Amino acid sequence: MKLYIGNKNYSSWSMRSGVLLAAFRIPFEEVLLRFDFSPGSEWTRQIAGVSPTRRVPVLVEDNGFAVWETLAIAEYVADRHPELAIWPRDVQARARARSLCAEMHAGFTRLRTVCPMNIEAFFPDVGARLWAEDEALRADVARLDAAWSEALAGSGGPFLFGEFSAADAYFSPVAVRLSRFGLPVSEAAAAYRDALLAHPAVQDWVADAMREQHFVAEDEPYRTAR
Repeated sequence: MKLYIGNKNYSSWSMRSGVLLAAFRIPFEEVLLRFDFSPGSEWTRQIAGVSPTRRVPVLVEDNGFAVWETLAIAEYVADRHPELAIWPRDVQARARARSLCAEMHAGFTRLRTVCPMNIEAFFPDVGARLWAEDEALRADVARLDAAWSEALAGSGGPFLFGEFSAADAYFSPVAVRLSRFGLPVSEAAAAYRDALLAHPAVQDWVADAMREQHFVAEDEPYRTAR
C-alpha cells in the first residue's frame, strides 16, 4: 500500500493515518506531496491523480483502489488486519473510541483554527494570549479534557482505551497542538498528552517534521519565516 501525505510539519490529517500504520507496523510506502496550492503545481497534479477530493491522506492499494478520509482509512485497515486491535476489542469501548474520533473529525473547530499544527514551532506566548481572550478555544479544550479523562479513568491508561488504538493515533496531532501552544489541561490529560508524544510512531513522525525545510505561508498565521 501507498499512503499519500502532505507536509509532516503541518498536516494533522496525514499524521493520523501515518501514525496509525506505523504504530501497528503495517507495511506501507509513504509518498510525501509537499503543499503547494498554486494552479498547475506539482501538488495539484499529483493529488488529482489519486484522490477525487484532492486532499490528503489517501491510502492506495497496489491495484489502484484508493481510500480517503482518516476515519475511512482506519476502518479499512482494521478490516484488512483483524488480527490487530486497531479498535478496542470490547464492543462498548470500540463504540466509544469511534464516537471520539467522529467528534474530533467534525468538531473542535476553534482549537484547530486558532492553534494549527506546526510541529517545528513553539508558541507559548500566543497560546497564553489565545487562552485569555478566546472563550470558544477554552470550551474546546475543556471538552477535550473531559473526554480524555473519562476514557482514561475507565481504562486505566496509559492510552485512551488501555492499549494504543486508532483513537490515540487520531488524537496525536492534538497532543502536538497542546504542547506547542502550551494550553493548560488537567493532570490526567497532560499525562496522556505526554504518553502520546512519547510513542515511537509519534516520535518518528515528529523527527521527520523537524527535518523539513519547507515553509508554507498559508499554514503559518503566527510568523512570516521559518
